[in-house]
Amino acid sequence: MSFKIEQQDNFTLIKFSTDKLDAIVAPDLKAELVLVSKNGAKNILIDLESVRYCDSSGLSALLIGRRLCKEAEGTFALSSLQSAVQKLIKISQLDTILTIRASVEEAHNVFNV
Repeated sequence: MSFKIEQQDNFTLIKFSTDKLDAIVAPDLKAELVLVSKNGAKNILIDLESVRYCDSSGLSALLIGRRLCKEAEGTFALSSLQSAVQKLIKISQLDTILTIRASVEEAHNVFNV
């Protein structure tokens, strides 16, 4: 699998172990997000530190995560974006709707409300 899932105190952390979030990885991420959400997780943090490339299917998977958390009245956040991924999110104007933090540690504050 291209990522691992860790249950934290008040959120679920999905940490990537691959450098791509593309059409090959995105379906697995979408399925995992739906599964985690159905199991009661409403707060999800995706750590993209290792991801150097993301395409439109990757962005779509991230937006599904955001929608699932929003429907559950929770919070969806991204952390540790590499410059290429950050640029794509900005060009797509998703930086206005996605919660993005510089590190996993910084993202903890998003869930401690």
